[in-house]
Amino acid sequence: MIEDQQKRSIHYHPLFSLGFRPFFLGAAIFSVISIALWSAIFNFQLSVPIKNISIFQWHAHEMIYGYGIAVITGFLLTAIKNWTGKQTLHGIPLIILFCLWVGARILFLFGTKYIAIAAFFDITFAFYLGIALAYPIIQVKQWKHLLILAKIILLITGNICFYLGAFGYLENGAYLSIYGGLYLIIGLIMTIGRRVIPFFIERGVGYEVQLFNSRWIDIPNIVMFLIFFISELFLSNHALTASMALGLFLTNTIRLYGWHTHGIWRIPLLWSLFISMVFIDIGFILFALTYFTNISKYIAVHAFAFGGIGIITLSMMSRVSLGHTGRNINSPSNLIKYALIVLTAGAIFRVGLPLLNTDYHLIWIAISQSLWIVAYLLFVIVYTPILTQARADA
Repeated sequence: MIEDQQKRSIHYHPLFSLGFRPFFLGAAIFSVISIALWSAIFNFQLSVPIKNISIFQWHAHEMIYGYGIAVITGFLLTAIKNWTGKQTLHGIPLIILFCLWVGARILFLFGTKYIAIAAFFDITFAFYLGIALAYPIIQVKQWKHLLILAKIILLITGNICFYLGAFGYLENGAYLSIYGGLYLIIGLIMTIGRRVIPFFIERGVGYEVQLFNSRWIDIPNIVMFLIFFISELFLSNHALTASMALGLFLTNTIRLYGWHTHGIWRIPLLWSLFISMVFIDIGFILFALTYFTNISKYIAVHAFAFGGIGIITLSMMSRVSLGHTGRNINSPSNLIKYALIVLTAGAIFRVGLPLLNTDYHLIWIAISQSLWIVAYLLFVIVYTPILTQARADA
C-alpha cells in the first residue's frame, strides 16, 4: 500500500499533472539560456563547435524546434484535453516526453558536437508527441482538429529534414526545415488565434461586444498562406511570394480591425495577443516589400519570430498557466505586464529600428536580445511557483 501511494504521488506530482506545466516552464528557462548563449556568440564571438550547418541555422533551429515546439506541446496537450474530454499525457509518460525534449536541448548547447544523439532524442520526442496528440482526437472523431494535427506532422517532418541536411543526406535540408518550421508555426498561430483571440477579447474586456470574424476572410487567407508557403520554400518565385504576402497582409489587417475594441488596451493579456498578431501582419507586408525594395528578408523573418511568436507565446503561457492552475486570469502579476512591455520594446528594437537606421543595426540586435532575456526571466520568476505547485483552488 505504501509503495502504491509513493508511485501515485510521483505520477501525479503537480509539475507533471498536465502538459503545460513542464513545457511552459522549460521553454521559458531554455529561451533565456539559448538567447544568452546566442548573444555571447553573436556579439562577443564566443566559439561553439558547429559543423555542416551555419551558426545562424543552429540558433534558428533551437528557437523553432526547441523553444517553439515546447510551447506548442504544452498548449496542445492542455487544449486537446479540453476539446476532446480525454486525458492527455501526464505523470510518467509526460516525464518521458519532457526528458526527451530536455536531452536534445542540452546536447545542442554544445553546438553540433553531439548532434547524432540530439537527433535521436529530438525525433523520438517528435513521434511520441504526434501520437500523443493524434490519439484523443481520433478516439473521439473530432476531425475538425485535423488541420492542426497536419501542421504538427509537417513540423515533425521539418525537424527530420534538418537532421538529414546536417548529416549530408538532403540538400538544403536545414534551410527547408528552419523556414518551413517558422511558417508552420505562424500558420498554427493564425489558425488557433482565429479561434481563441476574439473569444478571449469578448469575454475579457468587461463590457458587451461582438467582434467581426468572417469566413469570407478565412478561406482566401488559408489559400494564400498555402501558396505563400509553397512558393517561398520550393518555387523560389519571389513575385508570387510577394503577392501572396501582400494579400495576407490585407486579409489579416481586415481581421485585426474586426477584432479591435478599445478595452483591450487596459488588459496586458489581451493587448499583447493583439500586438503579436500586428507583428505577424507587419511580417507579411515586409515580405512583400522585399521584392520591391532593399529591405532585408531577415527583418521580416524576425517580425514573425520575435514580434509574432515571442510575444504571443509569452502572453498565452501567462494566461493558460493562470487559468489551468485555478487562478484569476484577469489578475496577472504586475511583473508579467512589465515583461510583455519589455518584450514588445525588444521587438521594436529588432524589427522597427533597423528599418529606420541601419548604422546601429548590431546595437539594436544586442538590445533586443537583452530585452528578450529580461522578459522571460520575469516569466520564470513569477510562474515557477505557480507551475510547480498544486492548483490554487485545490
